[in-house]
Amino acid sequence: MDVLEKIKEQVENNPIVIYMKGTPQFPQCGFSSRAAQALQACGVEFSYVNVFADAEIYQNLPRYANWPTFPQLYVNGELVGGCDIILELHQKGELKHKLEQARPKTEK
Repeated sequence: MDVLEKIKEQVENNPIVIYMKGTPQFPQCGFSSRAAQALQACGVEFSYVNVFADAEIYQNLPRYANWPTFPQLYVNGELVGGCDIILELHQKGELKHKLEQARPKTEK
């Protein structure tokens, strides 16, 4: 499977997915750490992809949605943004609402 197809499948089949450096339990950069903490604070289940665990995803994810940095948060198949946007939405109280609106593909 082409790596961009693999990314598309992950984004479309997970209502909430964050591509990050490391894992929520063991983030490997400050931006990924802060973004994961904001998601965890919302109390909503989410999926993650450790970009360090797959070199092809690490190299090609920036091309997928034309977003050059990590982390990248997708909700309902759409790019929300990176760390700054995630933190801004969280501080405004909008992130939790956005995450709670996420639905599995079969429920749309």
